[in-house]
Formats: sequence, C-alpha cells, structure tokens
Amino acid sequence: ADAQAQLAAAGNACQVTEAVLMGVDTERQNVYEAACATGPGYIVVASTPPALTDCVLLAGSAAVARERDPESDERTCALPGNQNALAVIGAYAREAGIRCEIDQALAAGAASDGAVIYEVGCAGEDGFWLRQQSAGGWTVTECMQIVSQNGTCRYTTTAEQIASMRTRLAGSDAGECDIQQA
Repeated sequence: ADAQAQLAAAGNACQVTEAVLMGVDTERQNVYEAACATGPGYIVVASTPPALTDCVLLAGSAAVARERDPESDERTCALPGNQNALAVIGAYAREAGIRCEIDQALAAGAASDGAVIYEVGCAGEDGFWLRQQSAGGWTVTECMQIVSQNGTCRYTTTAEQIASMRTRLAGSDAGECDIQQA
C-alpha cells in the first residue's frame, strides 16, 4: 500500500500488482520495488517527493554494462512482473507505428538531451531505434540509417537489412538485383 501511495504522490499512474520493501536508503527512507499492471515497474524511494527509477531503464543499463564487462554486477529489478522489458518496449514501438514482429528490445541509452533511446529488433527484417519526444510521440529511425551513420544496432543482422532492402526494392527497376550488402 505504501509503494502505491508513493507512486501516486509522484504523479505516476502505475497500478501496483506486487511490491516488496527492499530496505532503507542512507537517509532512512523506505525503498520499494513495485511491479505495475501495465508499463514498466519501478524502484521507489519514499522521499519528498518520491524518487522513481524505471525497471526497463535499469535492465537496459545493466545489459549495456555487461556488454562492456561480463563481470558487471549492476543491479536490476527482481520481481517477476518487472521482467517485461520486451513487452513494455514492444508497446512503445507499436505506439510509434512499428508493425514488425518484435523479437528483441532494450533501453539502449540516452541522447545528448537526456531522451531515452530504445532499440527494437524485428524478426527477419531491419530493426529500429525509438526516441521519445518531450512533447509526446516518438522519433523512429531504421537501423539501416543508424549503421550508415557509424552507429550500432545490437538486434539487426546484415541478413535482416538485406531482406528489408529486397522488400523495399521489389517491383522497381532494381527489384531483380541480387543484394549482397545493404
């Protein structure tokens, strides 16, 4: 009940389905992990105002840290209801207009302005980066474009990019091209 009250005090619409008291912080404020009926769960510090940390962002940060150092022990949320990054980011992707079969997803980092970047992998085709806009809505960038700008997409293979290019060129004069690289 206290975790739900703290989320409400923070202006968050999460409907808590499960919560655990993790302990107290250095200022003796309760720290909870809360799973929500929809969307991400949170680590909640019962401060004034309450401080929230998104479990999907924590999972992404931990995955990136493990890529850099497999021995990394960066913490993530532990409740079963908070092991839902693929579902949460998949919902963001559908909201942004992405209609592929999403098979992988990650909170990949932050833009220079602090906006979160999510990566979405698509089964058999090019994936995307999503960037949430401060005024609502999403900016969607194909991984083909990310790679062409010397970026990296973890969840898109060369074969998936070639398959997307074949689909894009189908029915055009270039449709008969045997694409080797895209």
